[in-house]
Amino acid sequence: MTAVIGALAEFDGEALIQALDEQRQQRGLTWTRLADELWMQSAELNERLGGDALCPGALYRTSLRKTMSCQYALPLLRWLEKAPEDFLHGQVVDVGDASLPSAGPDKRLRWELSELYAALNDRRRDLGLTWVLLGEKIGCTPSRLTNLRTARLADLGLVMQVTQWLRQPAARFIHATDY
Repeated sequence: MTAVIGALAEFDGEALIQALDEQRQQRGLTWTRLADELWMQSAELNERLGGDALCPGALYRTSLRKTMSCQYALPLLRWLEKAPEDFLHGQVVDVGDASLPSAGPDKRLRWELSELYAALNDRRRDLGLTWVLLGEKIGCTPSRLTNLRTARLADLGLVMQVTQWLRQPAARFIHATDY
């Protein structure tokens, strides 16, 4: 017998972007300056690793799409000092403290999707569910779930549905890293 928790809460990308834009405007920042601030959150790590700063144009286009990958969302959430759960709507599962881990300028936050997959797979097995049945419960195809095993990126909406189904805070699967 599987537990029924009702409809899963959904991630509201529009609310995240609205909060980001409100803070950007309150601080008097252009999209370019916001991109700089987001990049500077991990200034020491970025200097060591090299690479390019966040593209203000991509940041702005994300604001229009109102959706993003789970990895892309982390600097935005970090800058806002908010957890992904703060942007859920619907029947939200209380997961306790959802605060993101702290990360200094020598770190960045990263989703460990293989850990999320392992927790999901363990729970699926405990409940005797096939991937097809689990996909029906979560509201996606089975392949979107099994792809989490090797994925580096995933849609933030999907990973938040998974964490809600697991009744775990997203922060359990987010770590401060030096890569």
